[in-house]
Amino acid sequence: MKTLARIAFLSCLAVAMTPADLRAQDAQEPHKEHKSKDGKKKDGKKGKGKKNKDKDKAKKHEEVAPAASGDGAVAGTATDAPTDAKGAVVEPAPAIEHKNNGDWCAWLNDKPGLLYENKDNPWIDSFEVGGRFHYQAASIEGTDVNGLDFNDKYDEYRRLRLETKTGFLRYFTAEINVNLVKDDRFRDDFYSDLEWGYDRFDEASIEFDLHKAIGERGPFDDIKIKYGRMKLKMSEEIHMSSNEIYTIERSGIADKLGGNQSRPTGATLELEKGDWKLVTGVYSAEDDADFIGGWNDGQFYYGSLEWKATNDFRLLLDYSQNDLDDKPVVDDALGYAWAASLSAIYEKKNWGIITEAIYGDNGGANGLIARRQGDFHAFVVMPWYWIIEDRLQVVLQYQYLHSSESQGLQIPTRYVRADHENPAVDVDNGRGSEHHYLYGGLNYHICRDRIKLMGGVAYDDLTTRRSDVKALTYQIALRTSF
Repeated sequence: MKTLARIAFLSCLAVAMTPADLRAQDAQEPHKEHKSKDGKKKDGKKGKGKKNKDKDKAKKHEEVAPAASGDGAVAGTATDAPTDAKGAVVEPAPAIEHKNNGDWCAWLNDKPGLLYENKDNPWIDSFEVGGRFHYQAASIEGTDVNGLDFNDKYDEYRRLRLETKTGFLRYFTAEINVNLVKDDRFRDDFYSDLEWGYDRFDEASIEFDLHKAIGERGPFDDIKIKYGRMKLKMSEEIHMSSNEIYTIERSGIADKLGGNQSRPTGATLELEKGDWKLVTGVYSAEDDADFIGGWNDGQFYYGSLEWKATNDFRLLLDYSQNDLDDKPVVDDALGYAWAASLSAIYEKKNWGIITEAIYGDNGGANGLIARRQGDFHAFVVMPWYWIIEDRLQVVLQYQYLHSSESQGLQIPTRYVRADHENPAVDVDNGRGSEHHYLYGGLNYHICRDRIKLMGGVAYDDLTTRRSDVKALTYQIALRTSF
């Protein structure tokens, strides 16, 4: 099978990265003597003390030298040690201490893309590059609204992204991420292309560390202001990076709330105090920009409140409110009138569980037809367990999504809504009023959240206005990042 062969080949490349290859990149600079601002050695004594110090070292070496051996040869005396022109013992230079002890995975997690850092430079104090490559394949079998069976296979270059992070003017950070592949082969024939090279910007933003700028004073522990093209973080699944998520694809409700929408342009204010973190923001509803968008199609508001109750337990409340007027619009980055998500996250050493409750309203101001309006609610539960710590992880996910209208919800494009080999297959474009989703999978971490192989089985049961759509999807994936 071509798809299995491809992912096996990519996996072998990841495993083939040997420690010897990467140790050479991790060599640190030799030990350097501390110097004062005037360039002189800073050893705590003046020049005259240097000779006395050398004599003391030589004397000490003679005192601890072992006695002569029984065969008459003198071993371990001070004369065995290297000396300088004045006869003082010269101590060997300390060995270079490798921060990761040759562990390539530790190297990979220790910012290998940090190309420049100088906190004393008032203009550019750091520059870091990163990236991610995600590949996956799937085999799906199911039954459409007419009772017709279908069976299809897909493979997809899910993500190829170049990421940069630049610190400048002491208090500012610019992040620019660019998508370098567009793979729409799983969609219908009109969009079925694989294109390498620039696709669009993923995120592009500038952040101002106000707390640091004012001297780290005030009632808050941290204050940041951010503007640009950003991901809308609704629900814990969206707060998690695609490198870290436990499932190959996020749940359908997570995609609806923000993960499947474009990256809107907005401004946010982030405040932290103790165990609390608050983020508020306003975003443009414009949805057709590849970079920074305009503000010509209305706006929506966002708020996120996180409370770390204990070291193991967190609560997260996210909310988005659309501010569209009553006129139909072409662009709408939010895609619904409003929604709220409450996430509870409990994590121990070897296991954890994420639960989420969501309620919202599709609205009607953006020109939706009546059967696609109405409210919706959902529940997600996702337990996970480390079978082998930091190596092999098992995860389960169940999602229930319901809408008051016959087409008030739509499942994600992967892969029930994808292009099917049989053109007669009809899944009503994945729209319906009720959706059950169950996923079970294993994640094998070659390097925790940097290189991992994922495999899972997903079951979809969608109630449409005509009949039920049921499907079973087998998935495998490779996730790499640095």
